[in-house]
Formats: sequence, C-alpha cells, structure tokens
Amino acid sequence: MDYASACFDVQGIFLRNKDKHITINIRGTMITSTANRHVKNVIQLTKKAKLRQEQQVFLAEGLRIFEEMPKDRLEQVYVSESFLQKAGHRELLLDTACETVSDEVFQRMADTQTPQGILCVVRQPQYTLSDLIENKHMLPHLLILEGIRDPGNLGTMFRTAEGAGATGIILSGCVDLFAPKTVRSTMGSICRVPFYITKDLAETLFEIKKQGVCVYAAHLKGTKCYDAFDYRGASAFLIGSEGNGLTQEAAAMADVYLKIPMGGSLESLNAAMAAGILMYEANRQRRRQ
Repeated sequence: MDYASACFDVQGIFLRNKDKHITINIRGTMITSTANRHVKNVIQLTKKAKLRQEQQVFLAEGLRIFEEMPKDRLEQVYVSESFLQKAGHRELLLDTACETVSDEVFQRMADTQTPQGILCVVRQPQYTLSDLIENKHMLPHLLILEGIRDPGNLGTMFRTAEGAGATGIILSGCVDLFAPKTVRSTMGSICRVPFYITKDLAETLFEIKKQGVCVYAAHLKGTKCYDAFDYRGASAFLIGSEGNGLTQEAAAMADVYLKIPMGGSLESLNAAMAAGILMYEANRQRRRQ
C-alpha cells in the first residue's frame, strides 16, 4: 500500500510502505456538526479579540503557515476531510495530533473564503520589554509602531523585521496582532520576532532611551536623509500610522528626525515600505561592521 491509498479508522490514519508503518494521530471520529464545543470555540476565536486574549491563543490558517508554526506552540490542529485526501498532505501531519472535520464544518471555522483545509490554534508568544533590548548577540535594533491599522502592513513589517535582523517590535495602538488576517500576513514571523504591546508609548520610549537606545523618527520635519546617520549602535525606528503619521506626543520623544527622499509629488511612502527601508539600512551598516 502506498501513501495515496492509506487507510483510515477512528483511531488514526495509518501510512504503510514496504519499509515502515507510520501513524498520524487523528483523535476520535470526524466532527460533522458546528454544535461541537471545540468548533464553536474556534468560530468565536476568529471573531473576538477579547476571547483570544483571555485564552492566550491565536488562529493560524493555511498549509504554509502551519509548516511555519513551532510545533511546541500548537494547542490544536484541525483538518478537513478533503485535505486528508490530497496527495502529500498526510505526510505533513506526522507526529501532529489533530482533529478531522467535515468540509462543511471547516468552511464555517475558517476565516478565508477558499480555505486550504488546515487550521491551528496556537499559544501566543509572551515577551517583556527587556527581551527586546537585552539581546546577547547584537545591540538593540528596534521597530516602534504607533497606530498601524492595516493588517497587511503590520504583517509585512513583521516579515521585514525578521529579514533585516531586528531585535524586536514595539506596538502601540495598532491593529490586533492576533487577528487571523494579521497572523496570515506575518507568514510565521509572529512566532520568531519578539514583540511588546505597550499601553503607554511615552513611558516605553522613556524606558528604552534610558537604556541608551537612540530613537529615530521618520517625520516630515526631518532635514537629513535616513542614510546620513549611524545605526550601528543601539537604535530604534519610530513609524506612525498610514494616514496621520506619528502623534505629536510620540514624535516629541524622538532623538532624531529623518526623512526618506521622495521623487515626483509624493509626500510619504507606505508605512511598511518606509519601515523596510530604514531597517535594511541598519542591517547594511551592521553587516559592514
């Protein structure tokens, strides 16, 4: 019997070839009703930020993001009946305990219009401000975000921060990081980039400045271009909302205003693009060091 013709019973899915016998742990029988308490909980977690916070979990939907999630953070994995029937999918679930649900039920659980058939309940990472600043391997290289409201932008910033080697992200008044759309946009970086959600940005800025971190604000009042500064020391980039930029209170606490040169009639760039330019300039300088 090959992988494609694996057999299924209520205890599990058994994959056999001539050399080995592997078991995927599918718990119990297929769930076929949205009245199931676990299914109802997932549906509510999709919609309610308060419930996600109370349970300290978030939902990660899709095959690629399932592969990106640390397995020790998975609370539960749900797969659709049709997902299990596709070639290669069973092998991806080796050593992963999961529940199987009917396609109709999975459609109700999913946040996307055309779900891929796999959804994870993941335990939220927890960090302190010190975790972002006290990195043993490099000086602080922080991204500080105020009022970012677009889930796609926030997710892009997380991916870019990981690529640029940032030591962490501080968020104030931003869109819910654990909303399903934001999580999908991070493509797994949410579990790899340390972050700290502050309720008092001014106090947090004061604390990081006490630790010797220089705060650079992308601001219309900046007179020098971003590549005129030295970011090899402890540095943080302060980025404001897509529509309104930084509040006066936050901008006033920056040590330096800088600008990104614009051609044509543009006044500013997309917030995620601006953050990427600044973080990668710091990355370039540090690599040369």
